[in-house]
Amino acid sequence: MSERIRVLVVEDSLTVRRHLIDVLSADPGMQVVGEAADGEEAIRLCESLRPDIVTMDMVLSGMSGLAATEHIMAHCPTPILIVSASFNRGEVFTTYQALAAGAIEVVEKPTGAEPSGAWEAHFLATVRVVARVKPVRHLRGRLTPPAPRLIDRAATDSKPGPYRVAAIGASTGGPGAILTVLSALPQPFPLPLLLVLHINPPFGDSFAEWLETRTGLRVRFPDDGALVSSTENTVSMAPPGRHLVVRDGRFRLTHDAERHSCRPSIDVLFESLAREYASDVAACLLTGMGRDGASGLLAIRAAGGHTIAQDEASSVVYGMPREAARIGAADRILPLSQIGPALARAVLESREGA
Repeated sequence: MSERIRVLVVEDSLTVRRHLIDVLSADPGMQVVGEAADGEEAIRLCESLRPDIVTMDMVLSGMSGLAATEHIMAHCPTPILIVSASFNRGEVFTTYQALAAGAIEVVEKPTGAEPSGAWEAHFLATVRVVARVKPVRHLRGRLTPPAPRLIDRAATDSKPGPYRVAAIGASTGGPGAILTVLSALPQPFPLPLLLVLHINPPFGDSFAEWLETRTGLRVRFPDDGALVSSTENTVSMAPPGRHLVVRDGRFRLTHDAERHSCRPSIDVLFESLAREYASDVAACLLTGMGRDGASGLLAIRAAGGHTIAQDEASSVVYGMPREAARIGAADRILPLSQIGPALARAVLESREGA
């Protein structure tokens, strides 16, 4: 990357586009190298200018932002930051599709109700983070995985008995990764499946609904105090802004302090599962920035549970899974396409052997 971050701004509204360009141009570390109002122009400029990052609107004249994102990630992989409205259900669902197609992150368009300078500061900070991400090309033919690498064969071969709960944690790049894993699971899935995803609150509220429409699985934000055992064949997702834990067989939603600047935190959930179920947990840690989830995955492994981390080649950001591998938290490190089948096999074999 050059000393200044080179940005291509793609936005249908001239007013919003000018605002984004003004905000970026006022930062000495940013350089706006191009602007586009439609998807075709976005692709052409991305291929000719090779920016460090693209800010992408979803609603464009002609080719949509989703179609442009899919094309760019397949043929000219570039970090994409979606700048989208969160109040329109159709646009929110399209945003999730773009994230699944390889876009890195999403920020809500300014509404005018934010404190002075707050949205601009958040936008610039997110541009800096996303521009550092090495994009993963999203071509189906490229996703043929290598053979799985076992870190500890003895740990994977030992079966503690039927698992009672499964869990998944993900952050940056998570929507697409979660969709891939869940789509590979059998239906009905015989266990409660708990999920933590780091996603901005305006978009996290509808993620459960989108995920349900894409996978056919029941996806819900659990009620505080609900019995975990009553949620077999259900994905119970931590609601935005609250930790999800399990205590005495029940879901608990808390406003406790952030962990790794995250609430919900994957570590908080995973550690509660290790305390509650010991060896009867199967857990996966997927793509994400930072290190949330690694120590929780280690706690599950130390208690005798089965743990899987995503490999570097298939991760959008190899941060959380890298930390898990570094501290020995993962029984297995697998490419994304193998994690769902591996989780399904582990759960079904543990029940057959019980």
